[in-house]
Amino acid sequence: MTDTVGDAVARTVRALRAAHGWSLDQLAARAGLSKGVLVALEQARGNPNLSTLIRVADTLGVPLTRLVQVEEEPPIQLFPTSRHVVLWNGPSGGTGTLLAGSDPRPSLELWRWELRPGERRDSEPHSSGTREIISVESGVLSLVVGESRTEVAAGDAALFHGDRAHAYANETDQDVRFILTVMD
Repeated sequence: MTDTVGDAVARTVRALRAAHGWSLDQLAARAGLSKGVLVALEQARGNPNLSTLIRVADTLGVPLTRLVQVEEEPPIQLFPTSRHVVLWNGPSGGTGTLLAGSDPRPSLELWRWELRPGERRDSEPHSSGTREIISVESGVLSLVVGESRTEVAAGDAALFHGDRAHAYANETDQDVRFILTVMD
């Protein structure tokens, strides 16, 4: 490995490990490697073999190419309108649009939702520990989490556990627009 690639691997492994909230010991145990190997990797010392890099990449949940990427992730990642993806279409024309997302875990997703009168989006529980925040821009959103139900009016926000069955519903005769952030 050249110094440039070694530095990239060191920087990326440190950043991904920190993003997971893992200590060196935790990453070592999960990857089946010694802590010394990881210390050397994060300090850009030595020449790790391919099998070590693959184990680390798999454990961190990224492709091997991500570890050896020489370019740093830009300080600003732009998600132009052309990259926004409508992932839900309601029966009356409502939409759920993914505006931006990050990786690795914990990841963030930013959504824009529009629910027409009578529309409802039911969601299965997400992975354990997932949290969601909703900010209603217009209308009144009926938010159901497990057995709990509340109305979130325009200008209000709500935080809830997304690792439980939940639903967003418009039970009024006016459109509802809200921004949703999901962190898992």
